[in-house]
Amino acid sequence: MVLPRLTRDDRPAEAHRTALSRTFDEDAELYDRARPGYPDRLYEDLAELAGARAGSRVLELGCGTGQATVPLVRRGCRVTAVEAGPRMAEVARRNLAAAAAAGAAEVVTAGFERWPLPAEPFDTVLAATAFHWIDPAVRVPKAAGALRPGGALAVVRTQHVLGGTEEFFAAAQHCYERFDPATPPGLRLPPADQVHGADHAAEVARSGRFGPTAFRRYEYELEYSTAQYLDLLHTYSGHRALPPAARSGLLDCLAGLIDGRFGGRIAKRYLVELAVSERT
Repeated sequence: MVLPRLTRDDRPAEAHRTALSRTFDEDAELYDRARPGYPDRLYEDLAELAGARAGSRVLELGCGTGQATVPLVRRGCRVTAVEAGPRMAEVARRNLAAAAAAGAAEVVTAGFERWPLPAEPFDTVLAATAFHWIDPAVRVPKAAGALRPGGALAVVRTQHVLGGTEEFFAAAQHCYERFDPATPPGLRLPPADQVHGADHAAEVARSGRFGPTAFRRYEYELEYSTAQYLDLLHTYSGHRALPPAARSGLLDCLAGLIDGRFGGRIAKRYLVELAVSERT
């Protein structure tokens, strides 16, 4: 996921990708409680554009604790969810248990890169805020190999954009610059209209396995208390990877800012971007 700390690139450097991806499994219960789900309209578009509808076979990459998996199963999809983190996978299985009557679901504990594809192809391959954690050399060609002809690759990316309590996010940059020396000075969250998925569309096109990529975008805001926002930050890899003293100082700085200047509550604006590419 794109981190709310302001960086120039929404993807971790490749050298740190694997190590950072493992941090999510350290506290799967917190991740399940603090991470937001996705708008209902996204699932309607997944059905329309990507074929993820009742009875379809969906392969989900990096399901986490099931934020997208559960809604798909409730809509009647037959989901095979591949999740590398054993704690995350276990929480996903628990969350799916109550929803499994509406469809079929299986959670496989494995990294997609090494997981052997089953013989029967899928109608849809979905990665919800997870595709950027998969090895770039593997993710698009293997996704194509998992799909039937005419099946669709659907990639969801969550972007943090300008909006919500804008004054807080501008002031929070000083906390990041103080406690994380890797933070470039003076960065600000971008407006939503400056964020686009051209890089993903180009990567898919280079594979030669898919047609043009179609996009849908959804913007919304969520309110957080101080404690809720700190819980959310505790689920982000960039924050978890900081040295303990720096992480503690950063979170204390942000908490003091929310409590002292914003009455203990802030709003955060999200942009969720759905990219759908049909296998040729």
